[in-house]
Amino acid sequence: MEPNETNLVKIPVSVIRRLPKYLTQAQHLHQQGVMWVSSLSLAEALGLTSSTVRQDLSHIDFQGISKRGYSTVGLEAALARTLGVDHDITCVLVGAGNLGRALALHEGFGRQGFKIVGVFDSSASVVGKKVGHFLVRPMSDLGAVVGEHKVEIGILSVPHEAAQAVADQLILSQVRGLLNLTTAHLRTPAMVPVVDARVLSSLRELAYAVRSR
Repeated sequence: MEPNETNLVKIPVSVIRRLPKYLTQAQHLHQQGVMWVSSLSLAEALGLTSSTVRQDLSHIDFQGISKRGYSTVGLEAALARTLGVDHDITCVLVGAGNLGRALALHEGFGRQGFKIVGVFDSSASVVGKKVGHFLVRPMSDLGAVVGEHKVEIGILSVPHEAAQAVADQLILSQVRGLLNLTTAHLRTPAMVPVVDARVLSSLRELAYAVRSR
C-alpha cells in the first residue's frame, strides 16, 4: 500500500469527499497567479466555515503559515499527493453509447490527470468505429490493454443488465477501482472500491429537495 493510500484510510469519509473541492480551488487560484489563500477565503469559496477548512486540511501533510495562509502551489501538491492524483491515473471506459462517447470526448479528464487509454464495447455495430481519437475495441482486448497500461480505474457506462459481468471482467483484468455510471448495484471484492455516479438518482434527490422547500 502506498503512503497516500494509508493516509486516506485514516481520513474520515466526510473529509475525503471535500478534499477534491479544495484541490480544484487550489488549482484555480494557482492558474490565476494567486500565491496565498486563507482558510476564510477557501471557506467562502466553498460554502464552508473557516474551522471546517482548518480541520479538513489538518488531515493532509501540509501546514499554513500564520497571517499568510496556505501557499496555493504547496496546497495543490499536498492535496494531489494525498488523493493519489499527483501522477497520471490510467483508465479504461467500457460502453460506447451516448454517455460513453461524451465521456471519451471530454477533455477535462486529461487536464485533471485521468488518462483514458481505451474504449471498449461488446456491440459489433460499435466496435471498430472512432470516438474522437479512440478506436472502440472489443471486450476481448480488455485484459491486454489493462495489463499493458497498468490501468487503475475502470469506468462502466453500460446497460444495467450487463454491469455486473463487465465489472467482473474488469476486476479479473486487475483494475484497482470502478466508477459505476450504471443503475446496477455492483458486487466486488473488498480490495476493489466502487464509486457510484448516478445522474438520475441525483436528479430525484434534487427534485425532492426543491419540492420540499
